[in-house]
Amino acid sequence: MGRSMPRPASHALRAALERSAPRTDLAAAQTVWSDAVGEAIAAATEPVAEHDGVLTIRCQSATWAQELSLMEGELLARLGERLGERSPKALKLLAG
Repeated sequence: MGRSMPRPASHALRAALERSAPRTDLAAAQTVWSDAVGEAIAAATEPVAEHDGVLTIRCQSATWAQELSLMEGELLARLGERLGERSPKALKLLAG
């Protein structure tokens, strides 16, 4: 009786990644947020909701909300690079 060939590790890795992938668009955005926006912004903000392509971000202050408003296009582009089709189309910024 012959031995079966071992399966490549890539099969197991792919299956593990699929099982661990975020299930919602909010979870996906939360997963990449810090990497996409940088440590300083991530320390002062948090994605808290997603609905119909709009990602709601809670900001520590109105100043942070205003700053992110000015950077919205750049932030959406960075999120798009990391999330692809799951990327938000707009940000809703909440202060406080």
